[in-house]
Amino acid sequence: MSPGAFQAGGAPAQREWFTTTHWSVVLKAADTASPAAKEALETLCRNYWYPLYAYVRRQGHGPEDAQDLTQEFFARLLERKDLQRADPGRGKFRSFLVVSLKHFLANEWHRTHTVKRGGQYSMISWDAERVEQRYQREPFHEQTPEKLYDRVWAASLLDQVHQQLRAEYAAAGKGGLFEALQVYLSGETDSSRYADFAAQHEMTEAAVKMAVLRLRRRFSASLRELIAQTVSGQGEVEEEMRDLLSALRS
Repeated sequence: MSPGAFQAGGAPAQREWFTTTHWSVVLKAADTASPAAKEALETLCRNYWYPLYAYVRRQGHGPEDAQDLTQEFFARLLERKDLQRADPGRGKFRSFLVVSLKHFLANEWHRTHTVKRGGQYSMISWDAERVEQRYQREPFHEQTPEKLYDRVWAASLLDQVHQQLRAEYAAAGKGGLFEALQVYLSGETDSSRYADFAAQHEMTEAAVKMAVLRLRRRFSASLRELIAQTVSGQGEVEEEMRDLLSALRS
């Protein structure tokens, strides 16, 4: 998915979620007494485990060690209640995570390979072979671990939003329309193809243009909503959007 795919339509108007979701997922995960903590933690793991895994791999660790270390890192966040020290006023959550991971790797000299990691906490499970195959497909293995982390973080966010929109369209009975239109989320900008698309799908050209515009606007809004969960305000959302674009272009 290209960086330009979600620029159409511009930034959405100010919305209530800017006041209700700032760092919401992080803070819920940190409050281990809250019934919502487990779900919040799973959300964090799902959003960040692969970028962190890629960072560990790029540091020179093998696939199995990288999986163990990533799993253990999330477990340590819980055991030592590190999330409770995550301060929205001191920067972005993804920066907090990668700095915490650096400290963890620097201190992790006496790992064992026979004891199951994670203690009482159940982290997200993954298909080890599939994870490593995904890593091997990363096109920029010469990048620093930090740049690879940022690029994978950006790509992961785009993929999450893409899957969310697929589910939304399917729930509305428009799954087929999404599958047909998703090419326009991949950087397709040739409006001359609208006429061919309209003929193939029994739509007017004006209807195709409107459907593409709505899809791109929804993508942009959904991406900002996802980013807003781990930043402190609208200004930081736009800053993260710029960082995301930069990471994809590097």
